[in-house]
Amino acid sequence: MGFVGVVAVGRFCFVHGLPLTPHRPSMSLTRAEALPTDPATHYRIRPPFYHSRWYYLNQLRQLVEWARDNYVLPLAKHQRIKLTDYGCGTKPYISIFKHENIEYLGIDLAWNPHADIIIGSDSRIQTSDNLIDVVLSTQVLEHVEDPEGYLAEAYRILKPGGLLLLTTHGYWMYHPDPTDYWRWTSAGLQKIVVRAGFEVVAFRGIIGRMGMGLQLFQDGLLYKLPPFLRPVAAVPLQFLIMIFDKLTTTKARDMDACTYLVVAQKALK
Repeated sequence: MGFVGVVAVGRFCFVHGLPLTPHRPSMSLTRAEALPTDPATHYRIRPPFYHSRWYYLNQLRQLVEWARDNYVLPLAKHQRIKLTDYGCGTKPYISIFKHENIEYLGIDLAWNPHADIIIGSDSRIQTSDNLIDVVLSTQVLEHVEDPEGYLAEAYRILKPGGLLLLTTHGYWMYHPDPTDYWRWTSAGLQKIVVRAGFEVVAFRGIIGRMGMGLQLFQDGLLYKLPPFLRPVAAVPLQFLIMIFDKLTTTKARDMDACTYLVVAQKALK
């Protein structure tokens, strides 16, 4: 299985926490994990207050919403556009991009019932060049064995002038689902995106060093507690993470953060 196959499985398992392998995914398990009746209630959109990622998931959602408001909706104002979720899993952000002029399409392996566009056995996305207006990639790149190849495919399917909205980790705990390879500095992530042919037009970070230090402390602590106590401990710790993160400046957060968003554009020619 090539680079895209590995990441698609990794993204899907990360969303669900399923013990799947990249070579023989369980069709019955993936089909059992359906979208909620209302996609706006997906846990990545509305995490419960006792969730150990409550603050992070809310910040990540707001980051995606910021990219939507500033870059996607202006494109969709006067024309119909195609937006693809690259490594879509259960399409956790589909409700955020609900708009009469946005066609939201998931890209994933054939065994994912939520995929609209399939990744082939050759690791190529089964769609033509220069077709897509926006490629959305959320928390996928760190799971990709070959991130350069992943970005090359995103570049290939985008129209000239098309946009890549990509989020991935700076600091984060190791989370192999089934793979976890990479973390980036703010400079390193921008460098790899530019090397793929894109021009970076915006770059933002969420959760700075103080907040992320507490998040890592919380993650280490919760593993020591019995499961029934973990939500109880998570609530005050998530509140502290939020408070300490508010003390971090935007400039510091954009330079050194838990997770980064890069908005990048394919060349017009």
